[in-house]
Amino acid sequence: MPLFERDTEIYRDRDALREDYQPEELVGRDEELRTFQAALQPVINGEQPNNIFLYGKTGVGKTAASRYLLGHLREDASHYDDIHLTVVFLNCDGLTSSYQIATRLVNEFRSESNQISTTGYPLGSVYEMLWQELDDCGGTIIIVLDEIDHVNDDSILYQLPRARANGNLDAAKVGLIGISNDFSFRDDLSPKVKSSLCEQEIHFPAYNAKNLRAILEQRAKVAFREGVLADEVIPLCAAYGAKDAGDARQSIDLLMKAGDLARDDDTDRIEEEHVKRGRRALERGRIKEGINGLTEHGHLVLYSLLTLELEDETPIRSRDVRPRYTRFTELANRDPLVPRRMRDHLSELAMLGIVSVTERNEGRRGGTYREYALDMDVGLIVSAMRDTIELVGVHETVEPFLDGEKTSTLDDFIEQ
Repeated sequence: MPLFERDTEIYRDRDALREDYQPEELVGRDEELRTFQAALQPVINGEQPNNIFLYGKTGVGKTAASRYLLGHLREDASHYDDIHLTVVFLNCDGLTSSYQIATRLVNEFRSESNQISTTGYPLGSVYEMLWQELDDCGGTIIIVLDEIDHVNDDSILYQLPRARANGNLDAAKVGLIGISNDFSFRDDLSPKVKSSLCEQEIHFPAYNAKNLRAILEQRAKVAFREGVLADEVIPLCAAYGAKDAGDARQSIDLLMKAGDLARDDDTDRIEEEHVKRGRRALERGRIKEGINGLTEHGHLVLYSLLTLELEDETPIRSRDVRPRYTRFTELANRDPLVPRRMRDHLSELAMLGIVSVTERNEGRRGGTYREYALDMDVGLIVSAMRDTIELVGVHETVEPFLDGEKTSTLDDFIEQ
């Protein structure tokens, strides 16, 4: 008897629930797709392409919409003899400088035997090589920089959109599409970059439960065998996704996890109980992974917000988080970061989905500001922060979550 046998009771095509699956039609994003399509129309007209900036939280369809529309754009452009279209996708995760992005782009246009090193050249020389490669390619070139908020300097974001106007390009017409999960990223851009990069801005709001249900139903038809899903499974996955910042990826992952649990249970039907178990497992893993990736100051900022949450002080502005954060850095024998760097850590927590952000506008007098609150289970966050709690000491608000384990308290540190 074989050790592994193929089972087909639950799934028809499990890959339809994976991140790299591209559905034939995007649902739940009609308005954004219309705006995006209009912004890409100059390409088909043979004109200079627009520079487009897409922003919104993780999992709201920015990258999926880009791949979907640019795939159709490439196909439709192929029917016109006078249009030569090249599309380059580059994920900026791990690329923190304009130099790194520029070298990667040069190598995208070069053969394997003619790649340049990612170090050792002056930035100006790399730009010269990039202009040469772009002009050699010619035609219309769309460069997509996904997760553009990882870039710490904005030189490349100025140079690319203005390359033709500045006389660096003759044959190529370049358009830049920047995609960001960080709402504050565009606010920190210099005015000259913002005017170029954000020529056309498209905001992708969070999905609501109705949108998510449509997305899940579309995927489920491909992924699962008929009659496998109990009636409450998709509505429950959609409701959890809407609660988790309207993240479609999380909803789809939850549906797949529920399917996997049903398969592990050797049952031929996915029930509500599988969804609930799957949510607990995924949330535990997501929180642990996100928190483990934070710097020490990221942990201190999160611990500050956690205790304020437990005191019912949230949503809260960053300036009101700061006194608690400063106190915790003192207890940990660390120097506090400047307010802006502390806010960067709050933004990172929001990008990870651990913290929610609400923008407030009090008009001319109060201006615009952001308020922060935890967006995940407190018990799971405490469990993933044991080292930080041990370093700083146990705040009285987290004691009920520590299951009676022996840990120093803040009072112990204060008395020392």
